[in-house]
Amino acid sequence: MPIFRITKFSAGATTIFKRDQDKLACIMIDRLEKEVDMLERHLQVLRMVIENEPIGIVKMSNETGYPHHKVRYSLRVLEEENLIEPSSQGAIQTDHTEEFVDDLDNKIDSIVEKLRTMRIDDAAEIEG
Repeated sequence: MPIFRITKFSAGATTIFKRDQDKLACIMIDRLEKEVDMLERHLQVLRMVIENEPIGIVKMSNETGYPHHKVRYSLRVLEEENLIEPSSQGAIQTDHTEEFVDDLDNKIDSIVEKLRTMRIDDAAEIEG
C-alpha cells in the first residue's frame, strides 16, 4: 500500500496518507475550510458595513486586520450579490441586505445540520 506525504506549508506539518481516499478527504476538507474562512471574512465585512456605513477599505482593513486586497475582494463579492453598494464616503448597504441577514441564520443552521449528517462517528473501520 503506497504512502503519500503532503506538506502543509501554512502549518508547517507533514501529513502521511495511507490510501488515496485519505488524501482526497484531506484535500476536500482543506478546500471546505478555506471556503468557510472566506465566507467568514465576507460576513465580517458585511457586518462592518451594516454597523458603520458608510465605511471605507482602509478603516475596515485597520479594524479587522485583513489586508486591503482581501477587504477589497470581499467588498466586490458583496457588491456582486447586491448586498452593498459604493458611495463617495464608502460602502453602504442596499435594500436587499436586511432580507439576506434575516435568512442567514436559517441557511447556516441548514448547512451545519447537513454537515452533521455527514459525520462518520462510531462507524466500524472499513478494511479494503
